[in-house]
Amino acid sequence: MATDDTPAARRGRRALARVLVPCLTALALLLLPFPGGPGAGTADAVSVCQGRPTRTLAFPTGELRLYRTRQYVCAITVGRTAGPRRPMSVSLQPRGGRPAVKSGRFDRQAGPLTVHALNRCVRAAGSVAGRGTSTGWILC
Repeated sequence: MATDDTPAARRGRRALARVLVPCLTALALLLLPFPGGPGAGTADAVSVCQGRPTRTLAFPTGELRLYRTRQYVCAITVGRTAGPRRPMSVSLQPRGGRPAVKSGRFDRQAGPLTVHALNRCVRAAGSVAGRGTSTGWILC
């Protein structure tokens, strides 16, 4: 059985492809989840730190979130509301090590900040617009 490879048949296949490709693309965009979908406005939708959530310390202008894997601790400071850029900072210090600090003017969050803390306690601090919280040695 021979295939029909005449110029007319090729034009027909091209015309069909010109119609089907945009239709299939539109269908895929409708069916696949996208970042602006339900729950996109919540900060809990996606974590930027690896590991499991360990602690969340709330303070009047935001919260300090800590995550832990076996070897690492990660922290972010999240403002209570998104808005204009304001001073924010997050810091983590493993026991026996120097503190790692990320600070500046951010609109939603400072961080993520990750330190190696295998078998070590850590001290964490976070602030938003001059108000914040800090911990003693935790996650020992």
